[in-house]
Amino acid sequence: MTAKKSRNKRPALLSHTRPPTVRKHHAALSAKATRNLIRSHHTLMKLRAQALKSDDNALVNKLDSEIEANGGLESYQLASKIGQSQERGGDSSKVLIDWINPRLTELRNTPFKLRVLEVGALSTRNACSQNEHLNVTRIDLNSQGPGILKQDFMERPLPSDDENRFHLISLSLVLNYVPDPLSRGEMLKRCVTFLTKSPPPSSSISIVPSLFLVLPAPCVANSRYLTQQRLQDILCSIGFSLAKNKQTSKLLYQLWEYTGNRESKQFKKEMLNPGVTRNNFAIIVKK
Repeated sequence: MTAKKSRNKRPALLSHTRPPTVRKHHAALSAKATRNLIRSHHTLMKLRAQALKSDDNALVNKLDSEIEANGGLESYQLASKIGQSQERGGDSSKVLIDWINPRLTELRNTPFKLRVLEVGALSTRNACSQNEHLNVTRIDLNSQGPGILKQDFMERPLPSDDENRFHLISLSLVLNYVPDPLSRGEMLKRCVTFLTKSPPPSSSISIVPSLFLVLPAPCVANSRYLTQQRLQDILCSIGFSLAKNKQTSKLLYQLWEYTGNRESKQFKKEMLNPGVTRNNFAIIVKK
C-alpha cells in the first residue's frame, strides 16, 4: 500500500501554477470571443491546478497542450486587456480613481504622491497610471511591456522599510486567477505586509492604507463557498474595513481600508449557498 500524500502542502506560488507562455494572438476579438477565451482559460487552469496537487503529471501535460491550443497565457492576457480597454468601458481603475478622488484632492499643490502597487498590471495607460498624484509600481507574471515588472507577488521580497511599502494595493481580477482557495487567502494576508503603517509627512493629509479588490461577480454572487458576508468576514479578520462597494452584473468592486484591527480566525471551505448551478470559488484562511 502506498503512503498517503500530505494534504497540508504549502500553497503554490502563483508563478508555479501558470503554464509557459506560448504564442501571441493579435487578431481583434469580439466581446463574446473575449469572454469565452477568458472563461475557457480559467477552467483549464483550475483543472491544471488540481492535477498538480494530485501529482498527475500526465494530466498536467495534457492540459498544457490544451492551454497552448487555446492560445496560452498571452492570449488570455490579450483578451483581458481588450475586455478592460477604454473602448469597452472595462478599465476598473476608473472606479478606483472616482472612489479615492477626495484623498487625491488633498494632494493638490503638494509634492506628495500615493504609492500604489498594481498586481497583475496589463497596461501603463489606465486611469490609475495616468493620475499625477499616484506613483504606480506595476507587476505581472508575464510583463506586457516597459513599465510593468515581471514578478510574482507571492515571491516579491518583503519590504525592509516603509519607503518600500504602499498606500494602496490593487488586486483587480487577480484573486480569481489564483487556482486554489488557500493560496487566495495567503495572497490577501500578504497584502497587509506591503501596506504602509506610517502617516503622510503632512498632518493635513489623511491617507488610510487601502486594498482595491475586483472580482467577477459570480465568484461571490453565485458561489457555493463564498458570499458577500463571508468575504467581508475574511477581510475584516485580516484587519480591513469595507469603505466602498459596487456590484454590476459582471464585476464586484470593493475598496478596503486597513484598520489594523486583526482577529486570528480560520475560514474553511464550507457550503454556504447550495445549488447545482453554482460555482466552487472559495477562499481559505488559516491562522
